[in-house]
Amino acid sequence: MFVFILTEVLLPLLILIFVGFLLQRKFAFNLKHFSTLITYCLMPVAVFANIYDITIQMDLLLKVLYYIVAYSIVMILIGNLFAKVLNLQKGESAALKNSISLMNSGNYGLPVSQLIFSQNPIGVAVQIFVLIFQNLLTYSYGMYNLLSTTKSLKDIVISFLKLPVFHALILGIIFQVGHIKLSQVFLIPIHQISDSFAPIALILLGAQLAHIKLKLLHRAIMGSLIGRLIIGPLIALSLIYIFHIDGVIAQSLFIASAFPTSRNTSTIAFEYDVEPELHAQIVLFSTLLSSVTVSIVIYFSYILFT
Repeated sequence: MFVFILTEVLLPLLILIFVGFLLQRKFAFNLKHFSTLITYCLMPVAVFANIYDITIQMDLLLKVLYYIVAYSIVMILIGNLFAKVLNLQKGESAALKNSISLMNSGNYGLPVSQLIFSQNPIGVAVQIFVLIFQNLLTYSYGMYNLLSTTKSLKDIVISFLKLPVFHALILGIIFQVGHIKLSQVFLIPIHQISDSFAPIALILLGAQLAHIKLKLLHRAIMGSLIGRLIIGPLIALSLIYIFHIDGVIAQSLFIASAFPTSRNTSTIAFEYDVEPELHAQIVLFSTLLSSVTVSIVIYFSYILFT
């Protein structure tokens, strides 16, 4: 499993990040333009496509929902506690809180889940729902953390309501609940744009890292790694037992808790210029170290829930 995570998940991500790093060193792009493209086109289309395509049974949905809401609340509280204990500045505090509560359930989590649960689609369905919930959390709580460093609550709400990703969420839910089907004329470009979101976001992440000095021992980075990769799985395991979840669903939720910090934290931090370099470093280090922690969690998930 460690070899799979390294070769099939981690290395492709790092290659795209390295491509962005090299391109930025060579050509010095205006990264704000890339960020705007992601925020106002690629990201909302990807969110809509994820919600539109999801298929999950209602009884499974409710069981997972109870857990993921409780898990998210606990991780948010832990993030806030860490930020206070470490006495961080506003921007650093936002980076820490987002990095602990928001995880990479998309281009990291789905490949891992599809391998592990190739013979049991319920495990993949659980991960897809976690992905959708994480999108909702990112553009509500995550956005609030970033914008609260410079704006009032009223301005934050107005800014959020203006975001295309908010409209994409609403449209996706309407199409999903109303069972509205789009023709291939629309679905083909939607899926093409959606598929381009992850690689371009990772290239942007690499470009952000091109001219910054890496600081692994930064308090926010160390707190983030501990919270996301170590405390996250321990909290998940406790809640799984509290909610009496077992079998494949328990395995999938436990494994999901070990995924690294979401790359979207870096993308939106760059868009709103809130400690973008710190966010980028957290995503990088979290992704690198997760190859070990995710492998360990997968191993124990087989022992505990089979």
